[in-house]
Amino acid sequence: MSIVIEPPERITERRLLDFVPRALQDRLPSGWTVGAPELVDGPDTGIDAFLSFSAPTGQSARIAIETKRVVEPRNIMRMRERLDPARNSRAWDAGLVVARYLSPTVRARLIEAGLSFVDATGNIYIRSDTPPLFIGDRGLDHDPWRGPGRPRGTLKGAPAAQVVRALLDAPGPWRMRELIASAQASTGSVYRVVEFLESEDLLTRNNDSTIIVPDWVSVLRRWSADYEFLSTNTVSRWIAPRGVDSVIRAALITDSSTYAVTGSIAAATWASYAPARSLMAYTSNATEIAKQWGLRATDTGANVLIAEPAYPALTRGAFQRADGLSIAAPIQVATDLLTGPGRAPSEAEELIDWMVSHESDWR
Repeated sequence: MSIVIEPPERITERRLLDFVPRALQDRLPSGWTVGAPELVDGPDTGIDAFLSFSAPTGQSARIAIETKRVVEPRNIMRMRERLDPARNSRAWDAGLVVARYLSPTVRARLIEAGLSFVDATGNIYIRSDTPPLFIGDRGLDHDPWRGPGRPRGTLKGAPAAQVVRALLDAPGPWRMRELIASAQASTGSVYRVVEFLESEDLLTRNNDSTIIVPDWVSVLRRWSADYEFLSTNTVSRWIAPRGVDSVIRAALITDSSTYAVTGSIAAATWASYAPARSLMAYTSNATEIAKQWGLRATDTGANVLIAEPAYPALTRGAFQRADGLSIAAPIQVATDLLTGPGRAPSEAEELIDWMVSHESDWR
């Protein structure tokens, strides 16, 4: 059950409150009951209403509700302070955030903060210890009320890749003009990406206007949610008849400016996980590189993936390692592995752990 998509001005906070008990009652087992919202009058504490529900055993719980049309990640810690029962003398049993739409990032942050949520598209997460209750349901992963003229709430596209790579390749802090120069993107694009990252609570701007990334790993993971090696780039699949080692030997005598290896083989430069069974690489001419490396095109059973990069930023910082193999920058390798096939995500975690412990070695 969700609110019918209609003009956003009609999705008022009061209408959202009325939606909650109906949405919960539809998903509760037989014998459970949900009361009507009790509106809060008086000083603005951030709590808009209370809602009670009861189990067939007679146990009941009281939920404190805060409604907002739009919730951004940076709002969540303050919401936690207002809604967490432990911070409010246990005057209620659980805190619930209700909004028109909650993005995947916001939903994950709310769960981490110990808060329940409901949005008008049907995304629901309710957890109570007394009485024991868990409700989870999926709605939409995009905002149906986001108009065509509004910027997308994603890190997809070339400008986002340029800005993210600039922010992650070096530790900062940054001034805006420095970031624009490093990202080599338009001023407007850089401002939009910075504002998005700030809204996601992944970036801060100090009083002196310097830009800081407090947790580069969180930015990396957020970018990987929108950039995927396989779906963003033009990827062709190949078989190396004599195995991956033969491809590496061929790559060592190939002009290093024409390709950059990523994935497992590149990651082993810093954090070896297990013997590589496949190879991933970037090049602007997949057919020519495949010919030089002795590969055969295939639809199944590929052990070599060659990507023609969607944006130049993806091969930014590629370099030759000690044995002469050209590899992508560590940030790019970790991002590619996070959404790569097979055991690639596990290899990404190993590489990220190394990067956290050896930050001065690669930034």
